[in-house]
Amino acid sequence: MEQVVAELNQKIDALAAQVAFLAEEARQQQRRRQEWAELQSDLALVGTELFRLSVQQLDEVESYVQLEDVFRLLKRLMRNTRNLEQMLDQLESLAALGQEINPLTQEAFLSVLTRLDEMERKGYFVFFQGGLDIMDRVVTSFSEEDVRQLGENIVLILQTVKEMTQPEIMHMMRQTAAVIREEEPAGDVSLLQILRQLNDPAVKRGLAKTLTVLRTVSEN
Repeated sequence: MEQVVAELNQKIDALAAQVAFLAEEARQQQRRRQEWAELQSDLALVGTELFRLSVQQLDEVESYVQLEDVFRLLKRLMRNTRNLEQMLDQLESLAALGQEINPLTQEAFLSVLTRLDEMERKGYFVFFQGGLDIMDRVVTSFSEEDVRQLGENIVLILQTVKEMTQPEIMHMMRQTAAVIREEEPAGDVSLLQILRQLNDPAVKRGLAKTLTVLRTVSEN
């Protein structure tokens, strides 16, 4: 009898465990059904609101876009899926390239800013502004006919400038300017003093060159 009772107890315990398992499964299924019902309710509300907004937005663009236009656009997008993928790949490549060269561009930009600041401190911009003012005065001072004549004689002008900028000519002009800036001698210069200066070989050479220049000017 004791063995029979023990077996019955084991069966009862097993049955009770099965009943508890089935009850737990039932509770979980009920909870899942409740959650699914709540989700359906929420989705229904969201769908209703989305449909209402869609209808409202479509009403606003109804005069501009027709339904067949939307379908045609969707068809084009579907036909050009590969092209869109290629475009996205190219955009990703450009983005990666931009990230790689970004440090280089920043360094170059800072270098340019440093160089511009140095040029400003040295006065380059002030010099350029003065040069622009000079060019403006030159342009406004010459007529079209003056510019045409300048173009015809530019070779002769450049040759003249080349001759005038020779070292010996510039040295002579510098010395002449220095002499002109010197203070005049005190008192009147007598004729005897002038005659004495004429005996100076340098003065004689200067007079000879001056007379040559005067003769050349007179002949032309």
